[in-house]
Amino acid sequence: MVHVYNCHPFCSQQIVQVEQEPGMVCCGGGALFVVATGGCKVEAYSVEREGCPLICRFATMGTVKSIQHSKIGDYLVTIEEKNNATYLRAYTNWRYQAEEKARVGVRLLGHLLRGASVRGGVQMEIIEIPLSERPLAVACCSITGDLLVGCENTLVLFTLRRQNQQSLNQSQQILQSTWPNSQQSSSQSQGQSSSSNQNVSILDFERSVILHLPKIKPKRVALCGGYVAVQAELEVLVLKLDASSEPKTRGESSETNKADHLEDQADFLVLPRHQELLGDRAKDCDIPVSIEKTGLEDRGQYTLSYVLFRRFSPDFFQGCNVEETQLHSLQLYPLFTSNQSVSLEEPACVFCFFSLPTAGYLYSLKGGVELLSAYQYPEKVLEAVLTDHLLHVITKNALQCFTVRCAAVAARIEDPYIDTTMKACPPCSLEVCALRMQLFIGLRSVCVYGRHVILLSTADTETPEETERTTQRRGLQLKEHTMLTGIFLAVGIDPATTPALESLLSRPFLSRKWTISSPKETSSAGHGWNLYVVDTVTPLTLYQEMIEYSQRYAETNPQAQSLRHLLSEAHLLLRASLLQTSGQQQNSEGDPAAPLQTDADKPAEKQTAVQTDRQELEEALGQNCAQLGDCFSRGSQNDCHLALPYYRMSGLSVTEVMARNRPHPSSPHSYGAGFLFYLKHYLLEETEQILSQEAADEVIDIFSQSEPSQLVSVCASPSMVNMSPARTLRILQHLEDTAGVSVPLTITMATMMLLLDDLPQYTQLMERHAEMLLVYGFIEESRLLLHGGGGGQHTHIRPTALTRQLAKSHPGLLVAAMVALHENNKVQLEQADHIFKELGCENCLQVDFWEAMLMASSQDAVIQELLFRLASVYIDRLTNSNSDAHANAPHTPSRRKPLKSADDLINSCSHYGGLYPWLTVLSPAHITSSQHLEALHKLQSLLCGPSLSVGSVGPLLERLSEETLWGFSLHLLCATRRGQYDRSIEKLLDRCPQAIIAYANHQLQDKNMALWWQKLLPELCNRTRAAADNSILLSALKETLVVVAMETSPTEFLELIPDDGTASYFLPHLLACSQRHLLA
Repeated sequence: MVHVYNCHPFCSQQIVQVEQEPGMVCCGGGALFVVATGGCKVEAYSVEREGCPLICRFATMGTVKSIQHSKIGDYLVTIEEKNNATYLRAYTNWRYQAEEKARVGVRLLGHLLRGASVRGGVQMEIIEIPLSERPLAVACCSITGDLLVGCENTLVLFTLRRQNQQSLNQSQQILQSTWPNSQQSSSQSQGQSSSSNQNVSILDFERSVILHLPKIKPKRVALCGGYVAVQAELEVLVLKLDASSEPKTRGESSETNKADHLEDQADFLVLPRHQELLGDRAKDCDIPVSIEKTGLEDRGQYTLSYVLFRRFSPDFFQGCNVEETQLHSLQLYPLFTSNQSVSLEEPACVFCFFSLPTAGYLYSLKGGVELLSAYQYPEKVLEAVLTDHLLHVITKNALQCFTVRCAAVAARIEDPYIDTTMKACPPCSLEVCALRMQLFIGLRSVCVYGRHVILLSTADTETPEETERTTQRRGLQLKEHTMLTGIFLAVGIDPATTPALESLLSRPFLSRKWTISSPKETSSAGHGWNLYVVDTVTPLTLYQEMIEYSQRYAETNPQAQSLRHLLSEAHLLLRASLLQTSGQQQNSEGDPAAPLQTDADKPAEKQTAVQTDRQELEEALGQNCAQLGDCFSRGSQNDCHLALPYYRMSGLSVTEVMARNRPHPSSPHSYGAGFLFYLKHYLLEETEQILSQEAADEVIDIFSQSEPSQLVSVCASPSMVNMSPARTLRILQHLEDTAGVSVPLTITMATMMLLLDDLPQYTQLMERHAEMLLVYGFIEESRLLLHGGGGGQHTHIRPTALTRQLAKSHPGLLVAAMVALHENNKVQLEQADHIFKELGCENCLQVDFWEAMLMASSQDAVIQELLFRLASVYIDRLTNSNSDAHANAPHTPSRRKPLKSADDLINSCSHYGGLYPWLTVLSPAHITSSQHLEALHKLQSLLCGPSLSVGSVGPLLERLSEETLWGFSLHLLCATRRGQYDRSIEKLLDRCPQAIIAYANHQLQDKNMALWWQKLLPELCNRTRAAADNSILLSALKETLVVVAMETSPTEFLELIPDDGTASYFLPHLLACSQRHLLA
């Protein structure tokens, strides 16, 4: 479907004053090139100056049959005929022909050694490009300046080369040594050259590759950044040619299709079937392509890939003339984005356009081949030209413009946030629209340069060539009718008796290969002609006209699909303009007219103008996004979500958006789904914009009318801190009466009571539900406790008024809620720490939170982090309390009692181990405070548990002295955890021998049992020998002998008895060992 809008894209037109009747035209580089009807003279006119004054004119060497201009290199390339021979020529430095009698240099491709181009490069040169086949079509790459030539069954690619003056001078010196007679004249010419010509680059071409296409005859070709397109009568083939650095074996051919070319058989006519193959599937077409590299320097090989193949089949049964089904207007169009990191030789987007007389097709080639738009023309189109903003098409009597979708593709490549909740852009599949047409008489051709559309019109109704072709076609149709009638009679069918067959045979559909016409030539005996330059309006002006036009829909039906479509068209128009202004500064370096400027201030003025235009375009884009946001805010449920990104892109504040969406008092419509979607997302996000009380109360009213179920989330938003608590409380109470009691609603109402300083009512509401249900309520709406933190762990997060109150009155509930939020990924550990610091509870509630987290968490990384933090806190508490005790502080205020005692943690958390029995023996005789004892037991419990890594807390324990018995117990625990039993036994016997048996009974078991007689028994014997009256050591020795006697054989026991030992002391134990051995 094609929408039609009465917007006029043209602002003015002028007639170019040419002396002779134009035969063909082309444009580029700010110039319009007109080839006279005779075909042997080219006139260049400036299309950027008022009146299109003549720039220069020059004669060609033959009759011009085709002419193209290259933006890169600023050269012209022509296909010319002379004496029944066809030539391909390139014209460089044509701007220096302002004086018609200026000298012209003629040279062959690759010959740069002689001529004025070597001496100064200030005269026009004609480069003869020899070909082995007759050229049929040419195309220039708008990115590299390379030249593509289409011949009968081949495509020849010529690479543009530039020779600077220094290399040419070196070549000239070689020439002078070879030709002495030329030395004098050359030196004189060099002396006359100005210094401004020393940097002139001389253009040349190098034949780089030949593509053989035996099954397709090019009618038109196109080239753009490695993409090669070929158009036949009813076929279009697009290839991608890449040059690789790997050398290619000489004589190797890159055959890309194994199909062989079948010669056409003149006796049969094969009707092609419709076919469309995109991407990798295009290689399945029946057109083989082979590569022949012809470069003089073997720099590498070329690889070829199929991109697109499209074949059309004429619809004979709709009365369509065969000639009307020919393709035309093949074009490859590049588009650059403003943030490209690649070189300018790699456009972000490449589009392919081609057209039938009744329909045009636009494809996107990069990033996946896709049909963007299909244009259905209201009448037969003769030619079409694609630009950034519009598609210009001409019929016999009109110029018409259609919108394009190139900017939609480029926007998605340029910005990864397109099609998210952050940004939006109309889809690439948006239906195209046609703008108001401009009527002319007898249009024949069209070309476009910037905002200038050049039209050639002739008033002839039919040229002599067309009359001759009509006569020939009628004769062939009669011959075909006779031949087919004979075929039917030969098989026993009389067409005269079958009306359907008779009607079929009357159609002229079998004369395709004879009736295909060559491009029309203007009659030399024309009755009238004109050459127009039609200027299109600026994109901003066309945008403003579209907006004015859209107001008609907005006034009658604000939700009309046409309004949304027209605003989307305006949006894409602005996006295309922004892309164009981004590329103007980059493209200005390649502007061929730049060296001719004499005013040094022009580049600065141009840059300022570009910046001003871009600023105006960005402002218009913001306005358009606001209008699209309005449109989608009232739209259906299917696309109401688009109101959010468009409003964001508009730069409007939420207050301004609310003002735009207030329903009229007389309007029956309420707030739109898109507006509510935008408002909910705005309130759900952690923004720094805080609404005023008036705006916040209005938001409460909006949701109380439209979505009462969202009121809890709305009230919890950080943007709503200025809302009226009394007014909001009444609305929440009404919601509770109608919808019933819920935990988040109760908490929200309690928050309102807290803001009203009504603590009794607050307490009553909080006691409605059990603590666990309240925790679930905080999980459902975490912003009742926390504001901020939506952007990750580094985002500023802050407690709410309810959180501060819970820290005072319900610390256990706050800790449980924070643990639940962490486990449900609502808050991160660092953010929770920040909250407790904000509350001033980093030494109490924060530690309680860590202990609770240790019980709840199952993430190993979090567990190890918490273990280290808790061990550090416990050590700090022990250190500080010890310092206070040594300083004899009179009385320090006691900290709040922890939520969990050491016994509670041991019973409920697997990371806290039960205290070893021998630690009770090492308990300090005097405790300075209960906090000290609690910290000691928790630290000892962590060291007794299975999870804490001793290596991580070892350096921290160095702060604790071993002088105190509790400090010694911690160091002994660490040594035992490290497996240092020998050292631990020695240190324990030195400091507290009464604990050695308890230590040995607990630690020296299983694989460590041998330490009883290998380490403990010898140590006790030695120490008892030195202190025979030490009852503690004697008792420990006796207990040790009992264990040794139980675990060893009599022989082993005898070996363990010291030589100087008293027999009567060891004999009872030896007897017990022997009796146990006999019983066993």
